[in-house]
Amino acid sequence: MDTNRIAELQAELAAQGVRYVFAQFTDIHGAAKGKLVPLVQLGDIAMPGAGFSGPSIWGTGLPRNGPRSEYYGRADLTTLQSMPWLPGYARVVLDGHVAGEQFDACPRQVLRKQVARLAARGWTLNAGLEPEFFLLQKSAGGYDAEAGDALEKPSYDTRSLLRQRTFLDKLTTSLNECGLGVYQIDHEDATGQFEVNYHYADALRAADNFMLFKMAAHHIAEEEGMLFSMMPKPFAERPGSGLHFHLSLADANGRQIFAHGAADGAELQGRDLGFSPLGYQFLAGLLHHAPALTALCAPTVNSYKRLMCGQSLSGTSWAPAFIGYGDNNRTVVARTVHQRIEWRLPDSSANPYLALAGVIAAGLDGIDRQLDPGDPVNHDVYEMNDAQRAGLGLQLLPQNLGAAAAALKADSVLTEALGANIVNEFTALKSAEWIEYSQHVSAWETGRYLNRF
Repeated sequence: MDTNRIAELQAELAAQGVRYVFAQFTDIHGAAKGKLVPLVQLGDIAMPGAGFSGPSIWGTGLPRNGPRSEYYGRADLTTLQSMPWLPGYARVVLDGHVAGEQFDACPRQVLRKQVARLAARGWTLNAGLEPEFFLLQKSAGGYDAEAGDALEKPSYDTRSLLRQRTFLDKLTTSLNECGLGVYQIDHEDATGQFEVNYHYADALRAADNFMLFKMAAHHIAEEEGMLFSMMPKPFAERPGSGLHFHLSLADANGRQIFAHGAADGAELQGRDLGFSPLGYQFLAGLLHHAPALTALCAPTVNSYKRLMCGQSLSGTSWAPAFIGYGDNNRTVVARTVHQRIEWRLPDSSANPYLALAGVIAAGLDGIDRQLDPGDPVNHDVYEMNDAQRAGLGLQLLPQNLGAAAAALKADSVLTEALGANIVNEFTALKSAEWIEYSQHVSAWETGRYLNRF
C-alpha cells in the first residue's frame, strides 16, 4: 500500500469537506451495500480492507465460522470520489476478498475476470447503460406518478418532465460532478417513468457508474419526498423499465472492432449492417447464450411481466421476447445500430457486474467458436403470427425466472467462465425466489376461482 498516496487522497478529500467514506460493494442481487468509514481510516479499507460478516451478505455462501467467514472489501482507490449530493461524504468501490484471495462470488471480481480475458487480446468492451426508472409519489392508495402526469401516451411529455426538474437537476448536477456526463433526459412511455442517459465507459467503470447513479437517485428522490424505483414492471397496464446495454469493442488503438473493414469480404456487406466478422461472431455468442443470459439480465420474478410474449396490457411494449437481431429493430433482443450492439434484454433490476460479465463471456464464446448469428430480422416481430416467427427460426426467451435460472445452470460455457461458485449461488437464490412466488396465492387467483367451482 502506498501510504504517501493515501495521505494525498485524504488531504484532497479533506479540502473538499469530506469527513466520511462510504465503502461500497454490490451484493449478488445488485444492491449497494457497505459501511461508513472516517476519512482518517482510508488506509485500512485499502489494506487489509473493510471487514464484513460473510454469511450476512446475500449470495456469498460463506460459513459462520472459520477463516472463510470474513469478507474483506478492499478499496479500489481509482473509484474514490466525493458524493456531491451528500456533502461531507465520499464513495469508494470495494473488491471482495476472502482468506487473502480474490473472492470468486464477488460480482465485481467476476466482471474483472472477464475484463482481463478481453485485455489479454488487447480489447476493451465499452458499454453505455441506459437506465429507465419510475419516479413516484406516495398517496392514500400507494405510490404513483404525480397527478399531472396522466397523458394516455406520455412519451416525451414536456410538462411532466419539467415538473420533475428539481429532482432531475440535482441528479444531473451530481452525476456530472462525478464525471458521468449526462447528455439527455426524457419522459418515457409510462406515466411516472423517465430515462437519464450519460456517457459510456469501459465495462468495469460502466458498472461502477450505474451503481453510483442508483445511489444518487435514491437519495435525491427521498430528499424530495418521492420514491425512485427500478422495479422492472411496477404497473401491469404500463410499459416496464429496461436497462439497455450499448456495446462496442475497441482495440488498444481505439479502433472499433465491430466495424466492417475493407478486408472483411463482400459477403458481410450483403447484410448491410456495417459489422466485421468479429462483430457478427460476438453478436452470435449473445444470441446463442441468450436463454442463460436472461437470468442475469432479468433477475426477478417481476422481470417477466416485462419480457412477455403475449399482448401487453399497456398497448405498447419495447421489451424483447424473441431471440434475434435486426437493423435498428427494437422488437428483437439485439438491435444493431451505428456499428454497435444494443443488447435490449436487461432490465433495471439487473446486477450490472454480473450482466456485463455474462455478455463478455457469451460474446467471446461466439468469437472463439466463430458462430454465425444468421440473417437479420428486419420486421416488427410483434406484428407476426407464430408461423411467421417459426419460419424465421425465432425462439422465445425464457418466460419466467425459474426457466431462466435453469437455463443458466445448464449453460456450461457461462458457468465455467463466470465461476461455478457464483452461478450455483445465483441460480439457487433465483430458483428459490421463483418457487416462493409460485406458491403464493394472489388476489387475482382468489378473485377468479374462489366462487367458480
